[in-house]
Amino acid sequence: MDFLLHNGVTVLGQWISFAELAGQVFALAVVFLAQRRTLWTWPVQVGATVLLFSVYISAHLGGLATRQVAILAISIYGWWAWSRRSDPVYGVVVRKGRLGERLAMLGAFAIGTTAMALVLDALNASWAPWPDAAIFVGTLVAFAAQGAGLVEFWLVWLVVDAIGVPLQLSSGLYFSAAVYIVFAGLVVHGWWSWNRTAKQVRTAPAGLSTAGR
Repeated sequence: MDFLLHNGVTVLGQWISFAELAGQVFALAVVFLAQRRTLWTWPVQVGATVLLFSVYISAHLGGLATRQVAILAISIYGWWAWSRRSDPVYGVVVRKGRLGERLAMLGAFAIGTTAMALVLDALNASWAPWPDAAIFVGTLVAFAAQGAGLVEFWLVWLVVDAIGVPLQLSSGLYFSAAVYIVFAGLVVHGWWSWNRTAKQVRTAPAGLSTAGR
């Protein structure tokens, strides 16, 4: 891992470590795979998690680094959950969240961000505790909702992207910031795709839409 962190390439005058480059490429691949609702989403996410953990530790971004550990655990859950909810026609079954689920996501994001920011600040684990915490908690909420097959997880990712771009730029992680911008476009398309699929599954005959669950 030291080799990947201390060696890299220069793009448009900005040096990018191989670890950051590979980690973000893997992360982009995860978005493509999630759009297609394939189980490969999760093992690729594990690879991205390991690489980006090392990148954020070296950049002294405690929240972003710690979230990779949590993402690893959620990825295992997501892999298990998706393998149980497959449909022979639509792939992984997705749906819109109920009102209670949406409120739970919002509450988890607000309360979790506040608590995490206070912890990061107290431990001096991040130079930007509030955006660092928001990205950390938002990522966990998004992945948990993704594992549950909720369309709204894409909207949570939009919030994470909006916070992540300026934080990455301020941290000197310019390639990661560029990837976050690309993420935003992919996320919008992913939301549209999942939303359309959720409508198809909801209107399909009961025997077909629930097959393979």
